[in-house]
Order: sequence, then structure tokens, then C-alpha cells
Amino acid sequence: MFILDTITHRLKRGCETMAYPQGPAPVLPDRHGGALKVDASLCADSCTACVPVCPTEAVIRQAGKPVSLDLGRCIFCAACVKACPTKAITQTGDHRMAVRRREDLMLGAPGEEELRLAKALDAKLRKLFGRSLRLRQVSAGGCAACEADTNVLGTIGWDLGRFGIQFVASPRHADGLLITGPVTKNMELALRKTYDAVPEPKIVIAVGACAIAGGPFVGHAEVNNGADSLLPVDLYIPGCPPHPLTILEGLLRLLDRLDK
Repeated sequence: MFILDTITHRLKRGCETMAYPQGPAPVLPDRHGGALKVDASLCADSCTACVPVCPTEAVIRQAGKPVSLDLGRCIFCAACVKACPTKAITQTGDHRMAVRRREDLMLGAPGEEELRLAKALDAKLRKLFGRSLRLRQVSAGGCAACEADTNVLGTIGWDLGRFGIQFVASPRHADGLLITGPVTKNMELALRKTYDAVPEPKIVIAVGACAIAGGPFVGHAEVNNGADSLLPVDLYIPGCPPHPLTILEGLLRLLDRLDK
């Protein structure tokens, strides 16, 4: 009887896994501003109102040059958006933020107002990883926020496994690493050993401001300011923390599983 009740309950609930990417993307919460956009042409002469309010020094304006924003260091507090009198820095509400190169997270120069989104892996690696990608997640000194949003992808609403992407316990069973946290000095050796244990060919994904550039701890003597100071990174997913949709979109874009 218990089994029949369970089956009946499941049938009534229906499918709770979102249709994305075949269907529309989930709507981000209002307080999640999404990716930032920088239009340096709107900057007033010598205005630096946005620079001192940034807690991670992600916003820079050198004398005689337009403002620039490092989205890799950004913790998305929106302080610069509120401080800018000319609206040169704005929130787009766009969940898509993953890039392949660190320099593609720099915004503000002509032609670089918005992100250059990540391109897929080459054909050989897509053939290897496209249907079955196993990742070992390493929390290299993280606060558990990025880790939590990564874990969300395994729930019924997201069902990361339907794309053939899974997190594994052993690096020897993995195709690559997904790193969170600023890579503290105490985690440096563990991260190197974990990377070395992953068989070739392998990929590295840096998730969150800490893993990309150190986040709020940037410049501290006890952190390495991100994963690419130690390892070659193939995908950068900014955020503090990134929304689960941002992480999923980046993974699918890397595997060429998106239409656009």
C-alpha cells in the first residue's frame, strides 16, 4: 500500500525538473543583478565616484583613461552601480557570464562593454567529455556559498546528471576539477595533488570571485588570488556566489550543448 501511495504522489507532482535549456531560462531574483555592463563613453571627465566604493578594487580608473571593471574580482554588491552618477555601469539581469579567458572578464574598453561569452572546447575534447563529464569539486578555502550553489545543481529541479555531468569523489575518476575558494596557502598542496591525480586530458573550472581572483581576500598573504596562479584554467564563472543557472550555463556552453 505504501508503494502505491508513493507512486500516486509522484504522478500527481509530475516532472519538477526545469526544461532549460530547451525551454526558457528561469527568471533570476530581483536582487540578483546579473552581469554588469560598462559604457565608458558615459563617464564624466575625471569622475572616480565608483572606484573607492568597490570592496575588491575591481573598478579602476587611471588618469586620462576610461573606467574599467574586472568582473572576475567583482562580488556583485552593486555599490559601483549606485555610486555612478552617469549610469556608465549598469546591471543587465543576464545570467550568462562564463568565459574561457581571464582577460575576457575585463570590461570598459571600446568593444569590451559586455562579456565575450565562453566558446566550446575543441572537437577532440568535446568528443571525450560531451556526453560524460565527471568533475571533482575542490573547496580551496571557500565560504561554502559557491559550494552550495554548485550542490543545488544536483537537486531534482536542476538535475545536472541529465546532461551527463556528475561530481565524483575521487580525482582519479574525474575528467577535471571545479574549484571554489581563493586557494589558501593551506590548500595549495592539496589542490596540486588533486590536479595531478586527474588523468589526462583534463580541464579546470574556476567558480566564483574567490577562485578567479581572490574575491574579498584578494592580496592577502595567505591566499593565492585564485586558481590560475597555480593551474591552467579552462573556464571562468564569475559571481559571489554565481547563481546555479550561471554555473549550469557555463558548463553547457563549454560542452557546446546550447543553441546560442
